[in-house]
Amino acid sequence: MSNSANTANKKNSTFIPILIIAGLFFIFGFVTWINGALIPFMKTINELTDAQSYLVASASYISFVVMAIPASKIINKVGYRKGMSLGLLIMALGALVFIPAAEARTYWIFLTGIFIQGMGMTLLQTASNPYITILGPMESAAKRIAIMGIANKVAGALGSVIFGALLLTGIDDVKAKLSTVSLEEKDTLLNNMADSVVTPYIIMAVVLVVLGLLIRKAPLPHVEAAPIEEENDGATQKTSIFQFPHLWLGVLTLFLYVGVEVIAGDTIISYGISLGIPTEQASFFTMFTLMAMVATYALGVFLIPKYMTQDFALKISACLGIVFSFCIVFTSGFTSVLFVAALGIANALVWPAVWPLTLKGLGKFTKTASALLIMAISGGAIIPPLYGKLVDGNKTSLLAQGIDELTATAEAATAGYWILVPCYLFILYYAISGHKLGLKK
Repeated sequence: MSNSANTANKKNSTFIPILIIAGLFFIFGFVTWINGALIPFMKTINELTDAQSYLVASASYISFVVMAIPASKIINKVGYRKGMSLGLLIMALGALVFIPAAEARTYWIFLTGIFIQGMGMTLLQTASNPYITILGPMESAAKRIAIMGIANKVAGALGSVIFGALLLTGIDDVKAKLSTVSLEEKDTLLNNMADSVVTPYIIMAVVLVVLGLLIRKAPLPHVEAAPIEEENDGATQKTSIFQFPHLWLGVLTLFLYVGVEVIAGDTIISYGISLGIPTEQASFFTMFTLMAMVATYALGVFLIPKYMTQDFALKISACLGIVFSFCIVFTSGFTSVLFVAALGIANALVWPAVWPLTLKGLGKFTKTASALLIMAISGGAIIPPLYGKLVDGNKTSLLAQGIDELTATAEAATAGYWILVPCYLFILYYAISGHKLGLKK
């Protein structure tokens, strides 16, 4: 009787912290996934190539490399609450940078604002991911992270729809006019488009400041990772972070995963447009990807760990990713778009599974390892622009062969998704054997 009472008390004591962390995941999900709408928007107002437009994702995700180690040091010094508060305030500052960026209609200023927001999100991620992982039993960590994923992706779906409506409505008409008007009229049209980001980002900044102040009073208990396993004689097994091969493979796995997740969410709108689908319809496509992820997260909450282990969920995810990637490149039109959205199913349980599998057995090295995993989010900065370069290169090659521009644009965008296959193959390797390397049997 006492055991069941203790279990109930533990669940009650973690309920409020889980809700608070879920709220934070909602916030950076909203901010992160509006990139899907920002990419075609920035491409139009700044007259960019595909590769250049995907620097929106790069500016956001490269901040995780720059800030991950400093963020872990900040959190060690000031604690979880103050670290999260500071992260929200930094995100608010990044939102305010969009005001001068819109006035000047200068791409690098927009990228600076996105980078600053990414710095704030790095602080939030560095605190919240290890916190939610070790808040309860490690074998059910994927379940808790899946709950966080639901909050993150529901927010992302809302953000992509709201900002898609705010930024992309009427963009096809503007693009049609750009080729027929004078340079002065063209500047006026593009300046008016750029100004449409000012009000939403002012509202965003105010909300982030308020939340940043409120989080300081949040009831978040202190938690620490379990100690490292010991040998029979009581001596500690590991003395260096470099003695955990499964950690470094996990970092690479997460790097590749974030890259393919960002491709699935941030390229789908541009991909639909390249296939000739009207922009106002395509602006909803990111929501398709994120809702697929939400449904799969919900399934993961139900199945893990009672019916499915975390490593088995990772195997299934990787296999689905490989299958859907082939389906994208071997189909066409809206069907191909739906398979890009279906990547949300393949991606949903990768993040929740990789974190506990990678942090298993790390003990006192958990915080350092968490910083390394946060740095792996930089995959979202590297892999999407590589996709953009593939698209640009394929398009140039097809045009040189005499293929008309509309067909070349569509075929090049489709062929770019080949980049997904090797990424999912490595994720599958980690699921099968990579996560076991160096651990006691």
